[in-house]
Amino acid sequence: MNISVFAYTRQGMLTGEKAISAFPKDEINFYAPHRICGGRYQQINSPTEYFYGERFLRSDLLIFVGSCGIAVRLIAPHLQNKGTDPAVLCVDDMGRYVIPLLSGHIGGANKLAENLAETLSAQAVITTATDIHKRFSADAWAARQGFIIDNMALAKEVSAAILERNIPFCCQLPFSEPLPDGLFPDNFGSIGIFVGWEKREPYEKTLRIIPKCLHLGIGCRRRTSEEKIQSIMENVLDQANIDIRAIKCAATIDLKSDEPGLLSFFRKTNIPINFYSADVLRTIPGEFSHSDFVEKTTGVDNVCERAAMIGADKLILSKKACDGVTIALSAELKEVTFE
Repeated sequence: MNISVFAYTRQGMLTGEKAISAFPKDEINFYAPHRICGGRYQQINSPTEYFYGERFLRSDLLIFVGSCGIAVRLIAPHLQNKGTDPAVLCVDDMGRYVIPLLSGHIGGANKLAENLAETLSAQAVITTATDIHKRFSADAWAARQGFIIDNMALAKEVSAAILERNIPFCCQLPFSEPLPDGLFPDNFGSIGIFVGWEKREPYEKTLRIIPKCLHLGIGCRRRTSEEKIQSIMENVLDQANIDIRAIKCAATIDLKSDEPGLLSFFRKTNIPINFYSADVLRTIPGEFSHSDFVEKTTGVDNVCERAAMIGADKLILSKKACDGVTIALSAELKEVTFE
């Protein structure tokens, strides 16, 4: 995690340096005005709007040691959206209070404030309604799990509903029970949360939370273009009602490690792809569709299904072949927890 600490008085500089103990494994950069900078503290450069904008863009956490008013005015021009803005904390000069100002859930500012407050022997001032009422927070939970929230506007509606009542929850992965306060297991309701890789909407208003748990196995003819691979992928996923954002990784045989269209497609989609030898693919346990032609060509009877099952638990989409491209999908079925 990249952390930027800003202090505006000498006492504030001392307080700010204590962040080292709260975040010992993270990269921390300290900044102060020219009149007091030195030691660990670099100078806050002019023009300040550009300086703070760059720190806002490059940091995962910003800590302002000073008044809330200073912090709010300095970050205001750089706010983008709830899904991408960094966590922002404000700490008073004496280190008595730690206040999360921005990205309390998705950026983890509430939890970070509690960690820093413990180090400073201070009070974390949490104002997020779901937190203070100890109700389930979908966006905070999804961020901790590394899951994707499909609709941030609907996530706000879900949070508002949870403050008033329990809402239904269903999941394609196994999940621990009992569910946290705010949720109950059910497939019906006016508003609810669905966790899974399918584009399914079981409720009148469904907040889809997408776990990155799918493994893609793929094969293709020589010189298959990126455009063709993309078109076939989109068609197969649409027919299976599967969200591409659920794909965690891809795999194929090492004979395809220099295939330009394949490599270009996975660079474009930011899906990491791994390459395995025929010897490795043959060792993957399971029942797979057999092809004499593929075995003669590659040395293994099935590439895409076997590749998909590396590191996964269950084949959810058997081989789909179209115009020289074969695709299969499997899922990691790790239990979803709410800790």
